[in-house]
Amino acid sequence: MPAYLIVDVHVHDAVAYEEYKKGVAPLAAKHGGVYLARGGATEVLEGTWKPSRLVLFRFPDRESIRAFNDDPEYLDLKALRHRVADTNIVVVEGL
Repeated sequence: MPAYLIVDVHVHDAVAYEEYKKGVAPLAAKHGGVYLARGGATEVLEGTWKPSRLVLFRFPDRESIRAFNDDPEYLDLKALRHRVADTNIVVVEGL
């Protein structure tokens, strides 16, 4: 069953975050991840959530997301993201 990785990113250092973006795309693709949305305009229709930079990936399944997240090649990129941005990340199974 496809699974979706939803990431809300509040970037503090845009220059350093560019390095993260360059590295994460091929790594996500390695695990079957495909960008569906990446930092486009958002509009809140209800509620108080105010996403900063919303990123949406589709993966083949939850296991693929876990493999991506746990990939040793991702460790340095994840550490970089933690230094330059605050993130909220959610996985949801879908259609």
